Amino acid sequence: MNGPSFPSATARTQKARQFQPRHDRRGVVLLHAVAVLALGVLALGLPFAVLVFTAEAVPSGGLMWDFSMGLGFGALAMVTLQFALTGRLRWVTHPFGADIVYLAHRYLSWGALVLMAAHFAVLYVFHQPALGALNPFQARWELTAGRVAALCFAALVVTSQWRRPLGLRYEWWRRLHLGLAISGFVAAIAHVLGVGNLTDTPQKRVLWLGVTLGWLGLLVFTRVIRPWVQTRNPWRVVGNHDEGGGVRRLELAPEGRALKRWKPGQFAWLTVDHSPYGMIQHPFTISTAPEHGPNLSFAIKALGDHSKDLAQTRIGARAYVDGPYGAFSVDRMARAKGFVMVAGGVGITPIIANLHALDARGDTRPVIVIYANPSLDMIAFRQELERLRKSLNMTLVHVLDDPPEGWDGESGQVDFDILTRHLAADTRDWPHLLCGPGPMIASLRADLQRLGVRDRHIDYEIFELV
Repeated sequence: MNGPSFPSATARTQKARQFQPRHDRRGVVLLHAVAVLALGVLALGLPFAVLVFTAEAVPSGGLMWDFSMGLGFGALAMVTLQFALTGRLRWVTHPFGADIVYLAHRYLSWGALVLMAAHFAVLYVFHQPALGALNPFQARWELTAGRVAALCFAALVVTSQWRRPLGLRYEWWRRLHLGLAISGFVAAIAHVLGVGNLTDTPQKRVLWLGVTLGWLGLLVFTRVIRPWVQTRNPWRVVGNHDEGGGVRRLELAPEGRALKRWKPGQFAWLTVDHSPYGMIQHPFTISTAPEHGPNLSFAIKALGDHSKDLAQTRIGARAYVDGPYGAFSVDRMARAKGFVMVAGGVGITPIIANLHALDARGDTRPVIVIYANPSLDMIAFRQELERLRKSLNMTLVHVLDDPPEGWDGESGQVDFDILTRHLAADTRDWPHLLCGPGPMIASLRADLQRLGVRDRHIDYEIFELV
């Protein structure tokens, strides 16, 4: 096990003179988050206000009828919001991090599906004649459109939740996801217009026109405008380096405008040897510190799907970068007295990006890094971590599932006992940055809470967005 190694007092003093804190002001980020949440509530609530407070040309069908209509509209309003959550809009993702926004999208999708099912169930129980024939070849077209929309959204949720058990390659799943989303939304709008219950006044027709135009605007921005901007700023692969543990580091040089204002620990969507208009894009952490730009590096481990091809990328390949995204950054923790960072496997990539930034800035605050791997030869960035250990005020603890003979370091899983041995009492109010597989993160959070670390001091990167 490696013990702490500190730079000399002279070296730390020289670096400290160069260090300039870079961070988001917490108050500004909080106000931004509140504003985004308020806009989301407004987007869901305003249409209901229009429907309730404008004069109706069609009389109410009773309490359960109105309840069913409300459920149906709530489902469609929630579906519309999903396009904003998945559109990679930086002003939406910035306060929370893109991983949290995508997680909210996943839960809200299930909520929308439940509302759709409840909308149909209430009509089936209390107003069955309104459903007409259930046979799609005999039913009225607008009712069939509604059922097609529900099936599309159900297929969206199921194929997203169980993509791997279904054997769907990531690229094919993205194409299917987009096709189902567009088909489902178009069918849902056709259903609303055809039934007519929610379009019987000019105000309601303006509402649905606005919803449709807003959806089309998001679609054009994400599928046309953003890829076009990327084609104006291509990148070139200038390096493909072995970092150990099955991880390759791709280095990209800008051929157009360089990436601006990215923070350590953030990620970008990377397209290599394909058009940005296509669906072959993957999110990867930017492992380069902002101070070491303009070239960017991405750490890639061949875990299947397209990542195996990316790991073998040839020098000179053209690439496109969409970013930055994410909030897993020391720049949001400028007032911290020190940092605790725990990683598992390739989860080290956003952590090493933060370490590079601290090193480049001459930051002398203490850092404790606990890094778990299956075996010694699976440690990624081993030499780089050793260099950073010597340069920073950093303690590095390797934890191996299967240690070699003679290993005197930690072994097994990162658990309460290991955390207790290496995290002193004065680290409880330090930020704890966690990145790794989902079960590992869940276990670490419970152990840290048991150790006395408050939730507000625990930050983690959700390893997979889909």
